Amino acid sequence: MKPQNYVEMQETFLSEVIFFGVLGKILYQEPDRAWYQSLLDEEVFSEIPFGGDQPDTQKGMQLIRAWSEKNHGLTDKSFEALTSDHLKLFIGVGKVLAPVWESVYFSPGRLIFQEDTFKVRQWYGRYKLELKHKNKEPDDHIGLEFLFIAHLAQRGVEALEKQEQAGAEALFQAQKEFLAEHLLRWAAAWCDLVDKHAKTDFYRGISLIVRGSLAELSSIYELNIPVKIARWE
Repeated sequence: MKPQNYVEMQETFLSEVIFFGVLGKILYQEPDRAWYQSLLDEEVFSEIPFGGDQPDTQKGMQLIRAWSEKNHGLTDKSFEALTSDHLKLFIGVGKVLAPVWESVYFSPGRLIFQEDTFKVRQWYGRYKLELKHKNKEPDDHIGLEFLFIAHLAQRGVEALEKQEQAGAEALFQAQKEFLAEHLLRWAAAWCDLVDKHAKTDFYRGISLIVRGSLAELSSIYELNIPVKIARWE
């Protein structure tokens, strides 16, 4: 349900900043043992500020907590399994099992740096954002798209702090348009592939948390998640 007043909009923006900042980093960067351990130590997966009531989010949190307890945190063995899973799922040993780039899901040849990539880049450019390694990595990485939602939310928080209601509403609308044109069109298909191919409950849990966040986003921004799209397989 769309926020109806200043307080609700501020709460939505703030929870997006916190949640998508962390989620985007998990998805975009290679596993960092010290940072992942801090997430587990601080029980980040025990209470999620965005979509925490969604059934998939709750299942994902439970799965990650159980995985952590079973492995006593990040031991050498469990971290090795996690990094191996990350490599095979998102980078590829031969075939990439769960591609993290939007264009792959829509281009006939399942290629990166296609039309969707450059449309996402245009969105970033509207808000003075540019990848550090422009033209060397695709702009339409799922982690970057979540981080972009967090960026727009941060600007929305700043607009509300300045009592610029119209500016905040414009940022809310920008999020809605970006979600409709990009992230919500394909992220569920990415989750399907992670569900199918992941070897660790950590990444199965992350996939469920992503599903929960997509459901929450579709509710707040009054958007539909496509049932079927072009798939990698």
